[in-house]
Amino acid sequence: MPSKVYFADLRANPKRSLNDKIDALIQALEPAQRLKAGGSTAIKIHFGEKGNTAFIRPVLARRFVDAVKALGAKPFLTDCNTLYVGTRAEAVSHLITATENGFAYSVVGAPLIIGDGLKGHSSVAVPLDVEGCPEAHIGAEIVEADNLVSLAHFKGHELAGFGGTIKNLGMGAASRRGKLHQHSNVSPEIVAKQCIACGDCILRCPVGAIKLVKRGASEPAPAGAKHPALKALKDKSKCIGCGDCILVCRQSAIQIQWDAQIPEFMRRMAAYTKAVLKGKEERSLFFNFLTNISPACDCYPFQDAPIVADLGVVASLDPVAIDQASADLVNQAQGSSQSGLKHAHAPGGDKFRDIYPKVDWTYQLAYAQEIGLGSREYELVRV
Repeated sequence: MPSKVYFADLRANPKRSLNDKIDALIQALEPAQRLKAGGSTAIKIHFGEKGNTAFIRPVLARRFVDAVKALGAKPFLTDCNTLYVGTRAEAVSHLITATENGFAYSVVGAPLIIGDGLKGHSSVAVPLDVEGCPEAHIGAEIVEADNLVSLAHFKGHELAGFGGTIKNLGMGAASRRGKLHQHSNVSPEIVAKQCIACGDCILRCPVGAIKLVKRGASEPAPAGAKHPALKALKDKSKCIGCGDCILVCRQSAIQIQWDAQIPEFMRRMAAYTKAVLKGKEERSLFFNFLTNISPACDCYPFQDAPIVADLGVVASLDPVAIDQASADLVNQAQGSSQSGLKHAHAPGGDKFRDIYPKVDWTYQLAYAQEIGLGSREYELVRV
């Protein structure tokens, strides 16, 4: 039986605002029947990297806080620390960034709690019955919460094709150890003939796994090399697979084995989502915001132009169905000629494969369905 996915577009008038539609979406999931009254409620959200503005607006997050409070439950907004070097790598900087991005108590009406503690070590090993992933390391504060509400900003993603509910929970709620586990097979290689020895990857690497070395006689430097006699070299024994060097390299000189590494990454991400929901399968609600649909993650300190116009908000009790419906809605929309899309502008074109042609985003959904996380079949109900 198809799962229900509720959709509200952004049309509004004096009698029915976006806030009213969000309230209707929340009530469509019957939160009073799902969430434990009086229970602590983790509202998992991405606070946005400093400099990024594509994340969900704090004033809209408050609608969910107020709805949880109305049930007598105790909400807190949460996310876990990052692997990469940025403004959310440890809790102090993470909370400062969140506050500067507008997630102050006076705006959202709930405290902010970093799910894996001060330095990412507050973690719980959740046992799983998933092949290849016997346990998952999840932020302790999220595990200990009685209820869970996922607020995901739907957008493109460099390794998963897109980021929605599954990425918000599977990657976002993982502790530092869990993030490392998911990325551990993503070990990029540096293509010497494309490396200009700019040093950006060295500055970005959180573990100092990259250095500049002399080029061999058979390794000519590309045109425009900053240091023609040098190239970047990675120490595989130090690499933690965070993939940050891939994102920062402007020459595409750092590459991974897409056919072998990305499917495993997606499998682990889906398995971790199952771990996050373990024990809370019947006490969780999922929402995707199809607004500011940028081509890359909110972990960047900037955001590129949206690939399609703002579409609306979707809600479901099924984490797989909501992501499938969100991807379909984006692909059915007219692509923006002012964005990074190259070919798939027409309605029906695969926007995510256009941006990341080597990433099959459908794989994460197929595998999530395979391990019993949810169903890709859905009925779209307009609110």
